[in-house]
Amino acid sequence: MRVVVALGGNAILRRGQSMTVANQRASIAEACVPLARIAAEHDLVVSHGNGPQVGLLALQAASYDHVSEYPFDVLGAQTEGMLGYLIEQELGNRLSNDRAIATLVTRTVVDADDPAFGDPTKFVGPVYTESQADEVSRQHGWTMKPDGDAMRRVVPSPTPLRILESAPIEWILERGGVVICAGGGGVPTTHDKVTGLANGVEAVIDKDLASAVLAHDLGADMLVIATDVDGVYLDWHGPDQRLVSRAHPDALDPADFPAGSMGPKVRAAAQFARDGRGSAVIGSLHDIDKMFAGTAGTVLTTSAAGIDCRA
Repeated sequence: MRVVVALGGNAILRRGQSMTVANQRASIAEACVPLARIAAEHDLVVSHGNGPQVGLLALQAASYDHVSEYPFDVLGAQTEGMLGYLIEQELGNRLSNDRAIATLVTRTVVDADDPAFGDPTKFVGPVYTESQADEVSRQHGWTMKPDGDAMRRVVPSPTPLRILESAPIEWILERGGVVICAGGGGVPTTHDKVTGLANGVEAVIDKDLASAVLAHDLGADMLVIATDVDGVYLDWHGPDQRLVSRAHPDALDPADFPAGSMGPKVRAAAQFARDGRGSAVIGSLHDIDKMFAGTAGTVLTTSAAGIDCRA
């Protein structure tokens, strides 16, 4: 079976943790334990988030001088290499390096006229207090929005259309390798309508939506969206809170879930499952064996009649 696993940011850095290499390596090492079990039996492709890391790189570049400030496509490529290396190393250690593992800097095509460029929504970088956010906004001209009880920088998040590196990813998979790609949703790339040339653009693509496109392009059998909760809940934190165990992709409305967290995951899972070739599951990476068995997480599949909930 061909499986695409989208690692949530919590699998790399837990909220509130210092963004040290040691912390990230420890979290990734923990995440690679279940990933190694998948790789032992299936074709595996791993994608991952990069919000905190790309935001930190932007902050570091901006603190030097304005001339040296790198655009987000370049920063995204840097984080793909850095985080891909850490995942590659820790996963290789658990597979005894008997399996070829490759990290690919991946470009994701977006529409240059996507309305998202006029309405930044994607959180990047560290959290700030309101006064700190006002200061960095004035200093750098960044757009800041509330993220829970804190403030964070937001950048455009256009809709991913296709993965340019699908062919080399397929080539590696056919030869038994594991691929780490589409980190941070991939490098956002447009095509000039006159010259046809590819150009990187200032944006960050949602990792889960890009992973759904990646899974579709590769003909995957399953898309696993790994997060820090055990699945999708209806009436989250309400008196009738209940875990969705199984649902048709048209039965869940992404708009009914928080736009900054579960909403994009539901949208991505439904987008992939709607094609009918494979299923998508949202849940905790620690429950990966149970998710494969259908006894944990939230499975979206066209074979479901509606919405089933687990007590």
